[in-house]
Amino acid sequence: MKTDEREREIYRVTLLGGLANVVLLVFKFVAGVLGGSAAMIADAAHSLSDFLTDIVVVVFVRLSSKPQDYSHDYGHGKYETLATAIIGAVLFATGAMICVGGVKSVIGFFKGEDIGTPGVIALVAALVSIIVKESAYRFTVRAGREAGSQVLIANAWHHRSDALSSVGTAIGIGGAIILGSGWAVLDPIAAVVVGLLIIRSAYRLVREATGELLEESLPGSVEDEITDIATDEPQVSGIHNLRTRRIGSLYAIEMHVRMPGGLSLYEAHEHATNIERRLRGRFGSHTYVNIHVEPLKEGGEYHDPSVHPDLSLNDN
Repeated sequence: MKTDEREREIYRVTLLGGLANVVLLVFKFVAGVLGGSAAMIADAAHSLSDFLTDIVVVVFVRLSSKPQDYSHDYGHGKYETLATAIIGAVLFATGAMICVGGVKSVIGFFKGEDIGTPGVIALVAALVSIIVKESAYRFTVRAGREAGSQVLIANAWHHRSDALSSVGTAIGIGGAIILGSGWAVLDPIAAVVVGLLIIRSAYRLVREATGELLEESLPGSVEDEITDIATDEPQVSGIHNLRTRRIGSLYAIEMHVRMPGGLSLYEAHEHATNIERRLRGRFGSHTYVNIHVEPLKEGGEYHDPSVHPDLSLNDN
């Protein structure tokens, strides 16, 4: 997918999700107030955080799509990583606030405080939210995988966490309505469960973003595939000093490649170019590839092919 097409797709999907979040935010907040449901008001707060992260996605994807310049030799892809970290932080804060509010209500209930039974409108809002947010998750995560966008996938999980939170909300509100005022505590308990689910999602997103910002290597399976691609090239006997990382949605790959010392500069360059072409064909046309070519060693030492012609074309 070309850069401009990728950016347009991210915008389109994010704006659709943002529209859904605005509608749900208003609906759930009104339903929570009218229905007297702490869990639904907490769910509305989650939708508010969803909407705010939609704004973050739009702003940071625009920044991350900027080409490299004199001050950013590797482009601006890390802005997308930073956006993912911000989404995770917002999720964590939202979950923590919901948990604290829910725990206070539960404690108050057992101390004899009347927390009230939620109304049916709150249950309806929860069911509608489940359907809308799960749909938003599905089309957002599909678009994120097609575009190779971590921030879009992160936002998709934000949609799903909202759907899951609405499931917990529906269970709590439904149980409180069906079982009566004696079980009204199910509503704030549901709010706590929602908060814990949100915190779990936040931890995963922050962990991934932190790993990338700290230059964590690509998964071992990806590095094995890179090695296989490089060593499949004729005249290449092996690679070493393989270094990999992510830059936003892109991969950066560096390696040292050993070839026979008797090859001409032109031939060695052709083999290195073939490796670059195959890596970009596998991992994307904008993959950063840096290959350092070395002659083979004999007895742990390099040998001048003009002095040792018998070793110059050794491909073992």
